[in-house]
Amino acid sequence: MRKLTHSEIAKFRFTKEQLKNEPRFPIYVLLDNIRSLYNVGSIFRTSDGARISKLILTGFTPHPPRKEIDKTALGSTETVPWEYFKNPVDALTKLKNQGVKICVLEHTTESKPYFTITKEDFPICLVVGNELTGVSKEILDLADLAIDIPMFGLKQSLNAAVAYGIAVFELVKIFKSV
Repeated sequence: MRKLTHSEIAKFRFTKEQLKNEPRFPIYVLLDNIRSLYNVGSIFRTSDGARISKLILTGFTPHPPRKEIDKTALGSTETVPWEYFKNPVDALTKLKNQGVKICVLEHTTESKPYFTITKEDFPICLVVGNELTGVSKEILDLADLAIDIPMFGLKQSLNAAVAYGIAVFELVKIFKSV
């Protein structure tokens, strides 16, 4: 076994131009008042890898262009479709009217483990909340589903970008399953 070179890996990847014409997975993501620019950049990069339909930044979530976002996004702000809404309810209402289910990544009385989503739940919008306060009540009131990541240690949650990475790639896996 040997590690692949960058040029070997690139043979299996789309170019920026090819990516524009590739169908995206029916996964939307809404960031609800994320405060860390580095989390936002990391979420952009993960969103590129998961080929989501759109990343929606809301509230005081920082948005490009920002050098701190670019530092962790590594160019993915140019390959991930994104939009900014001041009010997350406006964005979610628009998605719901298009038949998209709203799924919060949050500990609630209705939460199920993240791996229990089914193909019938697509198209889906995954909502990631603020690092300290989580998903806002106004968004919880609009949600169709709630998922969480079971924790087995002392801490009750993961970093927002890490939790997002786990959840979004599970959504891709579920959508792609036969």
